[in-house]
Amino acid sequence: MKNILLMCSAGMSTSIMVKKMTEAAAKINADVSIKAIPEQALSDHLANTDIILLGPQVRFLQDKVKAAAKDIPVRVIDTMDYGMMDGEKILLQTLKILGEN
Repeated sequence: MKNILLMCSAGMSTSIMVKKMTEAAAKINADVSIKAIPEQALSDHLANTDIILLGPQVRFLQDKVKAAAKDIPVRVIDTMDYGMMDGEKILLQTLKILGEN
């Protein structure tokens, strides 16, 4: 199972994205766990995380998150994909990064 962590400032908009990505994962039988967290909770969720996706509104935190995440890949979700809530596209891109295509 791959553990995907989505992070935004309060965890609200990413919780919608989690739902969309989870629906997409069910369609393709992807073995993933997807969680949304606010930025303040990052250190509590690093264990067992395979990738961290940042909402575009917190892209300015990318360097800080990379430093905290160490070897965990950190990516900023594309603004257009995020705005369209394209959970399937974001999930497929994430799985590709993780070598799970």
